[in-house]
Amino acid sequence: MSGHGRQDEDSNPLDAVDRRLLRELITDPRLTVVELSRRLGVVRSTVQAHLDRLTRRGVLGGGGIALDVSRIGFALTAFVALQIRQGRGAEVQARLVACPEVLEIHTTAGGFDLMCRVAARTSTDLQRTIDRLVDSDAIVRSHTSVVLSTPMSYRVQPLIDSAARDR
Repeated sequence: MSGHGRQDEDSNPLDAVDRRLLRELITDPRLTVVELSRRLGVVRSTVQAHLDRLTRRGVLGGGGIALDVSRIGFALTAFVALQIRQGRGAEVQARLVACPEVLEIHTTAGGFDLMCRVAARTSTDLQRTIDRLVDSDAIVRSHTSVVLSTPMSYRVQPLIDSAARDR
């Protein structure tokens, strides 16, 4: 299975080298292939082949770095749930993608159609961003939850470890 329940042609579970490689990259994403090869005790071409396969499968993304947006002035995080009119999903998603404060968009089931993670500098800035997001007749209603703290941020290593134990 790949992201969100879809079956991929290459849905093989991670092997031991994949898991060790991911563990190293999670700890330090800037490691070179040569350093990864040294740490894993395998030849450079093996590391490169695993990286290429993990990238092709979509396990590793196309780039970017993990960034704490609060450290660059966006101290507030909020989750904005949107209920949209039928048939207007692509329009709303394009509108959201065009808004730099929208960090993530997820299509959801239940009372709302989309869930967005939004960053803002201040509560006034957050209000202005939300007003911009919902200023469309394609939006039926919205619900905003402001993040007070983040006791645990996004993580995957425990999931990788658990999958390895379940094999």
